[in-house]
Amino acid sequence: MAPRIAIVGAGFGGLCMAIRLRRAGIGSFTIFERAGGLGGTWRDNTYPGAGCDIPSHLYSYSFERYGSWTRRYPEQPEILAYLEHCADKYDVRRHIRFNTEVVRASFDGARWHVGTAGGGGETFDAVVMAVGQLNRPHMPEIPGMHDFGGTAFHSARWDHDHDVTGRNVAVIGSGSSAAQLVPRVAERARRLTVFQRTPNWVIPKPDAAFGPAARLALRLVPGLQRAYREWLFRYMESTLHPALAGGWSAAVLERRAREHLRAQVPDPELRARLTPDYPVGCKRVVIDSAFYPALTRPDVDVVTEPIVRIVPGGVETTGGTHEADTIVYATGFLATEFLAPIEVTGRDGQELARQWTGGAHAYLGISVPNFPNLFLLYGPNTNLGHNSIVFMIECQVRHILACLRELPGDGPLEVRPDAMAAWTRQLDRAMGRMVWGDGCRSWYKTPEGRVTNNWPGRATLYRRLTARPPLPAYRRV
Repeated sequence: MAPRIAIVGAGFGGLCMAIRLRRAGIGSFTIFERAGGLGGTWRDNTYPGAGCDIPSHLYSYSFERYGSWTRRYPEQPEILAYLEHCADKYDVRRHIRFNTEVVRASFDGARWHVGTAGGGGETFDAVVMAVGQLNRPHMPEIPGMHDFGGTAFHSARWDHDHDVTGRNVAVIGSGSSAAQLVPRVAERARRLTVFQRTPNWVIPKPDAAFGPAARLALRLVPGLQRAYREWLFRYMESTLHPALAGGWSAAVLERRAREHLRAQVPDPELRARLTPDYPVGCKRVVIDSAFYPALTRPDVDVVTEPIVRIVPGGVETTGGTHEADTIVYATGFLATEFLAPIEVTGRDGQELARQWTGGAHAYLGISVPNFPNLFLLYGPNTNLGHNSIVFMIECQVRHILACLRELPGDGPLEVRPDAMAAWTRQLDRAMGRMVWGDGCRSWYKTPEGRVTNNWPGRATLYRRLTARPPLPAYRRV
């Protein structure tokens, strides 16, 4: 009898898990989705200019090489349409329970009880958590936020009923989301003020549209799309990963970023404020060609003084008050708070939140001791700074499928503590070689300084590790 499986989340991870289960002949699964539509982060982030900094033919499933991408770097509507296409083509939409938020999951010694908001609940043999790392917006704690007299919202919760045309707009934050939305907002706002705490390294985005002939060739010429995808993957592995490990390409990447800044920002004073003082790769490198030109517009200001408070009419910094009737918080996500706020209780009453005090950790980013038959997608230390997370998700799904094939057996599967300890030692050694170490502040790290989000190796290494048979690292409980 096939195991009953709960999948929490209907983004890239949850849909990939569902599609692979169906292709393996397993239809006894339910996807719980708290929102009214699928897509995860690509459903939530609808701000102007929202898009991906990984090429479209790589930011897609290997088993669904979509031939209809219109651009090298896809924007949000096209990515969401791709996920909708996959859900329909592989007939997994009927397994999704929309508007159903999972609030708790508890293990009774044999099975998992999954509880939803409103008091509902069901029992499953295994649970796959596919909630991702970038699903809960981070709102900074700034005095006076509730006193603001205008309209304020997070970039991931864009208020489309609020027209920014002709308004004084303040954008707090200057990372990847800000880099995408600032050029679009600057075109419409009366005045735009960007509040930057720390500048980012920015490299040009070699975006281009695929014409009808190129799209037709990628769709019809045997092997062309596969070869293009493989070239993209190998380029990122061989060129971008060494930069994050302090290798040969770090200097090349920094030189490219500095040249990009000099070419697009002629004002030396502004250029100085936009120049980072930390190694390239310490924070996520921004890939964009429109951000710097937007910052040089006469109706755009870049403010680097610390914010003191929000006042009814704008934002007060140590240098004065800046008028605004609209505030956009482009302040990222609660990326290190994995699975929160779901309450997860494992074997013998173990609480996952308590076990993860000091930073989330999981074997291969997938399995946690004391939590049998619980699997994570896009879990701790599986994010990439150089390649496609969709590749990592597919590796994780293959590993989970190998575990599920062992069910039912002589008991639920749990990763062995010694395997977990060995994994942590290896991870820590590898992490010590990366640029994210001491003195580097980013969303990859907990307040205590532990890097809980990023994978320190090449993506090909992760593929080899997750392809190993699971049982030597797991035990029956």
